[in-house]
Amino acid sequence: MVETAGVLYVVATPIGNLEDITLRALRVLREVHLIAAEDTRVTRKLLSHYDIHAPLTSLHEYSPPAKIEQLVRRLLGGECVALVTDAGTPTLSDPGSALIRRAREQGIAVMCVPGASAVTAAVSLAGLPDGRFVFDGFPPRKSRERHAYLQSLAGEQRAVVWFEAPHRVVDLLKDVQQVLGEREIFVARELTKQFEEARQATVSEWLSHFEQTPPRGEFTLILLPAREQASPPCAEEPLQMIEHLVADGMSDKEAIREAANRSGVPRRELYARWLERKGK
Repeated sequence: MVETAGVLYVVATPIGNLEDITLRALRVLREVHLIAAEDTRVTRKLLSHYDIHAPLTSLHEYSPPAKIEQLVRRLLGGECVALVTDAGTPTLSDPGSALIRRAREQGIAVMCVPGASAVTAAVSLAGLPDGRFVFDGFPPRKSRERHAYLQSLAGEQRAVVWFEAPHRVVDLLKDVQQVLGEREIFVARELTKQFEEARQATVSEWLSHFEQTPPRGEFTLILLPAREQASPPCAEEPLQMIEHLVADGMSDKEAIREAANRSGVPRRELYARWLERKGK
């Protein structure tokens, strides 16, 4: 690591409500020599709200490689730079990754200043049963490519999180229905803003909803895993359940009835297996 170099701070900014920012982020934005922003006009509003006057420069997906090299030179010269995006955490479907990679190649320290993220906000609201998900950014824009992409998700057991523009939401949902069938989709719209909406429904229900209310605002969608038929219980599971229930004070008869109701295994079969186990 270059000892005389500055630090590149990757700073999360609000995703909607301007209060969605940490005290550390505000301090860093005040102290750095330069802020590299996806859109300086958007970031300037945030800085003005908090009376921060650090210099701004733009860094977006159309910035030439020379712009990244310019920022790296300033970092190598000892200056500290904050990398921010228009909303949320940088490099999640936003520019900035190239600067981070280049800084690391040059031995420059890169530090995160974590905070708001539409991805984690939506996941926290969705209440995923096992908490497992994959973030895929924006789905392909063209229908043919989107179909192929969705087909690759047919066996995905994790929830899939997307960002999508409002004018493409309906087309995405129609393709999901055509390729994957009737699936549950959690939609979070305008997170932390005045008209925040977050709820779960089937694809058909969402399409019907958007016929009456056209999509507006910023969308985060979560494709929930397809529901699978429950696998038959392991032969030992109902017997273990009976053991626990009997240990808790139930009679054998009551425990067998309860285990049969919960597992779906016939009561007579459980009774015979229970007697066999007790006789061992």
